[in-house]
Amino acid sequence: MLACLGVFVAYLPVTTVSVSLPAIQRALGASTSQLSWVSDAFVLPMAALILTTGVLGDVHGRKKVFQAGLAFCASGAAVALSAGSVQVLWIGQAASGLGAAALLPTTLALISHAVPDHRERGKYIGFWAMSMLASLAVGPLIAGALLAHTGWRWIFLLPVPVSLLVLVVAALRLPDSRAPHGRRLDWPGQVTAAVAVTALVYGVIEGGADGFGEPAVLAALALGALSGTAFVLVERRSASPMLDPALFRSPAFTATALVAMVSFLGLIGFFFVLSLYFGMVQHLSTMQGALRLVLVSGTSLLAGLPVGRLMHRVPSRVLITSGLVLTAAALLAMTGVDADTSYPALAWRLVLLGLGMGLVLTPMTATAVSAVPFHLAGMAAAGNNAIRQVGGALGPAVLGTLLTTRALDALPGRLADAGVPAESAARVLDATREQGLGAVAGLDLGPATGRALAALGGSFLDGMRLCLLVSAALALLAALACALLLRPTARPTPAGRPGDRTPESAATPQS
Repeated sequence: MLACLGVFVAYLPVTTVSVSLPAIQRALGASTSQLSWVSDAFVLPMAALILTTGVLGDVHGRKKVFQAGLAFCASGAAVALSAGSVQVLWIGQAASGLGAAALLPTTLALISHAVPDHRERGKYIGFWAMSMLASLAVGPLIAGALLAHTGWRWIFLLPVPVSLLVLVVAALRLPDSRAPHGRRLDWPGQVTAAVAVTALVYGVIEGGADGFGEPAVLAALALGALSGTAFVLVERRSASPMLDPALFRSPAFTATALVAMVSFLGLIGFFFVLSLYFGMVQHLSTMQGALRLVLVSGTSLLAGLPVGRLMHRVPSRVLITSGLVLTAAALLAMTGVDADTSYPALAWRLVLLGLGMGLVLTPMTATAVSAVPFHLAGMAAAGNNAIRQVGGALGPAVLGTLLTTRALDALPGRLADAGVPAESAARVLDATREQGLGAVAGLDLGPATGRALAALGGSFLDGMRLCLLVSAALALLAALACALLLRPTARPTPAGRPGDRTPESAATPQS
């Protein structure tokens, strides 16, 4: 129960913030790139530190790291709750992301310690996964209900009492545990990984806002490439690597790593773009947007229940590949929406997307773990989860950049087609280039205001369609990789009698 509550708290900010982005943009006057950082300030610490917090739990005690994660989630939410600027909101989101990075690996390790039998443990890991999807599903509804009656800051209230309550219960009732064999932190690997991920995301976001020819952007992208290369070299020589490059000798692990990155890049990035579409193009309330977004995560949650049982009868390759094809089909179908698309016409597309994601997310980690030797099982799932969070960090960055770039390119033509006078059109273009697409809503252009907003909506749709096409292409690429690389093979066993299990294999993967 504590592990499920922990992962619920960890993932709650993902969709509560996503659906609230239009309200945050209006209240703080944030640009599109600044909104990207609101999402990425949370996901980046998860991606950069999740492997390290897993090792910290193994070495210093999982209960301590679990409690520290809850404390960071509570403090980060408290900072965001009092934020008066977008920069303070970034700080609160970063603290919450650090807490989530601590909670994700330790919650599964706590399940491993409490349920030694690996068959029985699978049921509880299923509950853990359902708690994660439940958090993604109810987040928009919580945000919508709060924003209907209060300000955007109150979406950060719930994690504070829940985290503190679980923290107190854990202090009284939760036993501590450590890894059966000593591990140590791989500081060179940690530093190079954190720098690589952060520099890459910074370069993509700021490149979309200021141009990829800017010296700071070029320097960030170069630093990301150099740090990523250094990470690979360090891990190959490390006696205790965070992510052993030997994992990628398994075609199946490589395929699931690609699926993990593409899935969360598309999912988190899609929530980011879609929430802006609801607010800026369809002019829906937060609750109306939430009722649409919840169709994706809610369907994923419902689909995950039978998929967990189907994994024993249907090959993972079939489930994951089918899910990716359905996801691509849903994304391509979304390119047909416009400013006046009705709820029923949008709903079936979102349900199809949720069904596809549900088929992918449930078997993904199990497939990654079963593709490698027993002694690498924990690291395989931890690595799969870290790669998934990297995809989540890149989602708002990549899709936000594509959206802004294409929309700004299309806006002059859209303004001309709408008959907006040249002087008013120049004001619109200056505002969007300096403050982002949301700045148009604050302009008073007299009789041309309605036409300018319609032109903005049309250019936004141009950008959104590009994002959808790119996401669909990535999903199809991942589907092809799964079809070619995921083969039904027995997982290698270590030296000794066939089927013997090593102490490392008894540990639950940090997924």
